[in-house]
Amino acid sequence: MTANRSTTARRGALFVLAATLAMPAVAQDSASAPQADVTQAGPGVVQQATPVGISPPPVEANDYPTVARADYIFGCMAANGETRQALERCSCSIDVIASVLPYDKYVQAETIMSIGRVGGEKTSIFKSSPVMQRVVADLRRAQAEAEIRCF
Repeated sequence: MTANRSTTARRGALFVLAATLAMPAVAQDSASAPQADVTQAGPGVVQQATPVGISPPPVEANDYPTVARADYIFGCMAANGETRQALERCSCSIDVIASVLPYDKYVQAETIMSIGRVGGEKTSIFKSSPVMQRVVADLRRAQAEAEIRCF
């Protein structure tokens, strides 16, 4: 399942790169073109590019693929009951995680955790490495935040 996530993430990155390369070049004439204002409004929140003086409300970044969100929700519902209330809470949970943790970090942490579940000497680096422990700790903090806000 993790291989599918990373493949999907790579395909998405390739699509963005291809779309960027396919865009026609735009002349940079500062006198005739309105200036755009792109700002970062907080973790996971990006304001859209707009002409100077007009500020739209912040839009949450949605970098988690639908399949990853659905996979999380199915697993969460299996653990918490298959009710409408569980669906709403699990949907809220992945939304909170997505607002706290970028998708690439989520994939890394899920991969480390799934490898760590396999026993053996070869997987010990995933359990003992401080870098790996920090990545997993970030996911666990995001999950704890989701637990507090949604359950």
